[in-house]
Amino acid sequence: MRKAIKIIVLIFLIGFGGLTVFLTSSVLLDLFGIRQKEGNFVPFIVWINLFSGFGYLLAAYGIWKNNNRTTILLVLNIILLIIGNIALYFHIQAGGIYKMETVKGMIFRLVVTTVIAILTKYFIINKSLQNEIK
Repeated sequence: MRKAIKIIVLIFLIGFGGLTVFLTSSVLLDLFGIRQKEGNFVPFIVWINLFSGFGYLLAAYGIWKNNNRTTILLVLNIILLIIGNIALYFHIQAGGIYKMETVKGMIFRLVVTTVIAILTKYFIINKSLQNEIK
């Protein structure tokens, strides 16, 4: 069961991280007309999502290699997303242009990253501690 959940988390992180990096870099570099399709986007949120996407890919690699520091990477990603959510709140309060999908997406990303960090701690750190005890 643990191995199956670990594989699901890995696949999710690779897919979600890869999609995030692709879409955010496409918006920033105006590839494939995605910038125009996005409409009113918040540039600093796009940058935060880009860094977050790379964090997901690095976390997937860390899980694959059973690296204990993967949880720390995900916690740093959570901190980045919290800062982004706070900045987005102030941006909205200042009358900045935004889409409601951005707010929902940031909350979703924060919740998902938190759940994955908890799962990663359970699968990686506990496994390493069991190996040290043996």
